[in-house]
Amino acid sequence: MHKEVDQLMAIPYLETLAFYSVAVLALVVFLTLWNMVTKYNDWEEIKKGNVAVALATGGKIFGICNIFRFSMLNNDTLFESIIWSCYGFVLLVAAYFIFELLTPRFRIDEQVKKDNRAIGFISFVISVSMSYVVGASVT
Repeated sequence: MHKEVDQLMAIPYLETLAFYSVAVLALVVFLTLWNMVTKYNDWEEIKKGNVAVALATGGKIFGICNIFRFSMLNNDTLFESIIWSCYGFVLLVAAYFIFELLTPRFRIDEQVKKDNRAIGFISFVISVSMSYVVGASVT
């Protein structure tokens, strides 16, 4: 079975489709998990026009996809890419909690839910920036 999968993955179009499919699935799963961490519903807030939540969510999407990008570039198999992406996701969530700890005067979730765009933008930048830091270490 392993030999057959390797033969299929040798076809660039099928390899691209496989990585794309897994990346989309991982994005959906990771965003669902991240939505459970925050004290607001991302999609409900975005539907209401909350720009801060849209910025924070956009940063999460970019960060997750960027880590997956690095993991695809630096690993030989789809399975290795998935493992590194999961690890990168955990580190992105950790960065979110560190951000929360470093701002004891206010709660990030509360400010983002109140459409504090400055906090939403900083959240965006942290997710994107940390995805590059994590991505650079993916082997």
